[in-house]
Amino acid sequence: MKSKVISVIMGGGRGTRLHPLTAERCKPAVPLAGKYRLVDIPISNCVNSGLNQIFVLTQFNTASLHRHIQESYKFDPFGGGFVDILSAEQTIRGDSWYQGTADAVRQNLHHFGLGDDDLVLILSGDQLYQMDFQGLIAQHRESAAEVTIAAKAMKTTEVAGLGLMRVDEDLTIKEFVEKPTDPAVIEGLAVSEAIAEDLKGDGGERFVLANMGIYCFDAKVLREALDTDYTDFGKEVIPELLGRRRLNGYIYQGYWEDIGTVHSFFNANLQLTDPLPPFNFFDGNNPVYSRARYLPASKINACRFERSILADGSIVSESEIIHSVIGVRSMVRRGSRLADVVMMGGDWFESESDLAENTRLGRPHLGVGEDCHIERAIIDKNARIGNGVRLSPEGKPDMFHKGDIMVRDGVLIVMKGAVVPDGTAL
Repeated sequence: MKSKVISVIMGGGRGTRLHPLTAERCKPAVPLAGKYRLVDIPISNCVNSGLNQIFVLTQFNTASLHRHIQESYKFDPFGGGFVDILSAEQTIRGDSWYQGTADAVRQNLHHFGLGDDDLVLILSGDQLYQMDFQGLIAQHRESAAEVTIAAKAMKTTEVAGLGLMRVDEDLTIKEFVEKPTDPAVIEGLAVSEAIAEDLKGDGGERFVLANMGIYCFDAKVLREALDTDYTDFGKEVIPELLGRRRLNGYIYQGYWEDIGTVHSFFNANLQLTDPLPPFNFFDGNNPVYSRARYLPASKINACRFERSILADGSIVSESEIIHSVIGVRSMVRRGSRLADVVMMGGDWFESESDLAENTRLGRPHLGVGEDCHIERAIIDKNARIGNGVRLSPEGKPDMFHKGDIMVRDGVLIVMKGAVVPDGTAL
């Protein structure tokens, strides 16, 4: 049989650095750019690369992710394509949850139906980038590599918290260090002058190759590498294979952002409002797929919008929206001003009877009320913010927490389903 390539997307761990956005959902299910989810990025990259056999490995807070994938990705049954969700499960072989990225793949190898000549592409579910994986796969095969690791060329001053590698001129990996902190070690991993020729900026900065967490394995080598107690690819599996198997780097020079913290999530969203954003959702050759919601067009009444994104099904009345991302089914009422805000919107529209019930209970309607001023904030889904509310992280310490509001990484977060009463000022 012809060899195949299967894609395995890691559904993420507990997502503690993204809390409270991950309090009720896993990282790949976090909304992005007004209408997508983070998991749409790797799935779309696979589909655009002609790879349609996709497994998503999940464990924590998976309900919304499962629902989104099931409602979004339906393939022609004659094409052999699928997006299959594999959750941690108890079996005769073991009853433990995934202990790390490698352990998650190990526990699901029997589901993949791999032959020795097949390839396995392992991807993260919480990164923002566009890549044609066929280029990586072609290099993997042409170089006779047994493992190929996608690497982002980055300045030596920008690689904190990332695994780094040093390669020869033929891109064979000679050294791999997981998240080094010693500047001397980082400098020692800098790429050669030949490789750096097209990477140098105006200041002549030195570059290193950072592990993107994207791995292409020969199936046979993957099985052998996981016939161990190792639980993590970056910390254990890759260093153990180095010197014993042919490991190559694949240099990627496009935009790539690891959405691992509130700060990176917030900035990545707001960057999408730039006239020429680093990540292009408007690339017709590389569309980003998501759930078809069949929502009505948004309505805008006497508003000022500046450098912002407005998703479907929203109603914004007599308000100012500055440098913000406004998600699906968002309601912003008259006299309000949102600046540097990521608003995720709602899961439903309120009916007339819902609005009457809100009034009877003294509960704010879904969305943002009248005469509100909100800045540098994330408003999670289904939040209810009353009239005359003032919200800003200014002057508040990190991890400030009051009711349904938290400040983290300098960003104020209104939690999912939060109720913020009229006149609240923080």
